[in-house]
Amino acid sequence: MVKVREDYPLAQDGSVDINGWIDRLQQQVELEDVASFRRACLLAKEIESEAVRAGNLWSEGSSSFLTGLEMTQILSELQLDTPSLIAAVLYRAVREGKLSLVRVNEEFGEEVSKLIEGVSQMAAISSLRHPIQGSVLGQTQTQVDNIRRMLVTMIDDVRVALIKLAERTCAIRDVKNAGSDKRHRVAREVFDIYAPLAHRLGIGYLKWELEDLSFRYLHETAYKKIAKLLDERRLDRQKFIEEALSALRQELEASGIKAELSGRAKHIYSIWRKMHRKGIDFSQVYDIRAIRILVPSIRDCYSALGVVHALWRHIPHEFDDYIANPKQNGYQSLHTAVVGPSGKIMEVQIRTQKMHEEAELGVCAHWLYKGTDTQQKSHGYEQKIAWLRQVLEWQDELGSKTSELVDQWRNDIVSDRIYVFTPDGHVIDLPAGATPIDFAYKVHTEIGHACRGAKIHGRIVPLNYKLKTGDQVQILTSNQARPSRDWLNSDLGYANTSRARAKITHWFKLQDRDQNVEEGRDILQGVLKRLSLEQLDFDDLAEKVNYPSAEDMFAAIGAGDLKPMQVAHTAQNMLEPRDEQLSLHLRTAQEGAKSSDVHIRGVGNLMTQMANCCKPAPGDPIVGYITIGRGVSIHRQDCINALQLQTVEPNRMIEVSWGDTEYTYPVDVVINAYDRPGLLRDITLLLANEKINVTAALTNTDKNQSTADIRLTVEVTSIDVLGRMFDRIRRLPNIIDARRAKPGEGR
Repeated sequence: MVKVREDYPLAQDGSVDINGWIDRLQQQVELEDVASFRRACLLAKEIESEAVRAGNLWSEGSSSFLTGLEMTQILSELQLDTPSLIAAVLYRAVREGKLSLVRVNEEFGEEVSKLIEGVSQMAAISSLRHPIQGSVLGQTQTQVDNIRRMLVTMIDDVRVALIKLAERTCAIRDVKNAGSDKRHRVAREVFDIYAPLAHRLGIGYLKWELEDLSFRYLHETAYKKIAKLLDERRLDRQKFIEEALSALRQELEASGIKAELSGRAKHIYSIWRKMHRKGIDFSQVYDIRAIRILVPSIRDCYSALGVVHALWRHIPHEFDDYIANPKQNGYQSLHTAVVGPSGKIMEVQIRTQKMHEEAELGVCAHWLYKGTDTQQKSHGYEQKIAWLRQVLEWQDELGSKTSELVDQWRNDIVSDRIYVFTPDGHVIDLPAGATPIDFAYKVHTEIGHACRGAKIHGRIVPLNYKLKTGDQVQILTSNQARPSRDWLNSDLGYANTSRARAKITHWFKLQDRDQNVEEGRDILQGVLKRLSLEQLDFDDLAEKVNYPSAEDMFAAIGAGDLKPMQVAHTAQNMLEPRDEQLSLHLRTAQEGAKSSDVHIRGVGNLMTQMANCCKPAPGDPIVGYITIGRGVSIHRQDCINALQLQTVEPNRMIEVSWGDTEYTYPVDVVINAYDRPGLLRDITLLLANEKINVTAALTNTDKNQSTADIRLTVEVTSIDVLGRMFDRIRRLPNIIDARRAKPGEGR
């Protein structure tokens, strides 16, 4: 079994004393539910013991139990809540397949299981062996940049990000004795992805540790050189810091200033980066020695600054007042450089305790400060980072109440990009709402042209499936495949990016004109037939849509330059004087819009009146009550009288909405299909999803032919809605035809 680290309290048998460890942990963080946390620790320990007995270890020298405890200790420094700490204890057991999320949900609740699930989704990054620094497939962002964006997009709860950072911190600590390949792989991932994430979230102490440990394995020679130089000066530096602190402490006490003093050395990677960025030698890095002064108030900050400048000579032009002029991220502190004891230069930082906590634990520290990953970021990415940082601040202020505010803000954050994997592990960014067709054309035009199907995580999906961040997409191609004109039908949702639509349109333009004319004629005639807009002069129609002849119009439709529904609109206007049914209903709807401010859903044009008890105003949520002889009385939904009526006479309550709702007109629809179980259900479900109301339905089945004839009366707001409805009905299995009933066609 893995050796228990010496910093854990031990039981008599040499294992971790869980009760003793929890008692020590509670000195650092408040546990709202100690019993549940203890159960989680015991469960993790039991699972680890079973794995050891069965020889089922994740890797040599690993321990899911001890890793969970170590993650918990890291997160306790960030004052995370109990569900987060329970998730940290159990995460590795779930990740290694020794504990199911179902069991976690049953024993510890949905909140804990969702946190673990979120961290597991982020683990997809670990499947990339060597994140590629350059761009892929012509993208402007590098692969590393895309992975960072993808991670932020996946995070719906800031606690997920913090748990993952803690897990990666444990991982980089544990690879010390691993093989060189694993050390390099983990270090590359941590350095490229997780250290910048800690940097963007402002968690300074984690960022520094992740950078130094990664640097140690990625640039071993440079790391050892700087570490050796630091080690050679360690005693001198320690003596120098102690002398400086002693002298400063005496002066501050003499001035009546209460202060906490500490000294620190610049971390190794930061020293190396500064040397390379400025082209200087190690001896010219002046802020290797630094003193930090923490005082109770802002006034004390400036008083302490006066003491420092009186004690040691200030270096000109090396003073920054970030209290009076905070950095863009809100960071506050006084920075000055002085010539200290023995003529050695050192940096002094002065801040209040509150400023220090914000700088070290998130909220504002080092965001966009000395950043190298701040260029070309989308609005959605920056908004999400700002949201995560805001939640960190709430975590400090509100503790367990944070989740309510997280849910409220999450609804306001809509990412404008998605990030998906290719089968090779490259990350591709696409606009939100992109489909496998859009992905195929992003990868390569010829792959898009040859696309005949798609798999997401190995499972076949429809080509109009909306991709989600983290999906791994595989495009199935065929030498005989060719673009479909349905892909250009926006109602069907196959191609939603301008790049894909342009490539598809260009392909059709290159086809033979005679073929485009023929296919364009078939497409338009099919659309007009379904909408019952027939007996047209196509030459007149072509003139109305600005084409010299009907043949040119058909060619434009076949090539994708002209949308069939655009022509259908024009055809409707040409036929409207003869279409008495359509004209009548449009006229009635327009007159109704002028005569009433309230639209009654489902009961027609009834008389309405505003209730005097609550006096609803436009925009208020409202409900209707059918009175006896006075039409419908309109109440606010929270009206006491309305609530009482709903209890006493619920059958007389109806749904109502304000008059700015779009008006509808009835259309008779004919659907022919091969009969099957669930046919009518699928049609009505589709109409419900499209928010199309069905006012009448009649179904006749021919048992001999196994066909069904369905007649519906539906309410639509425009011919566009009608066209989209027909397109989607025709995509259902077993549908032969769907069209608008001709005038006078019997039911």
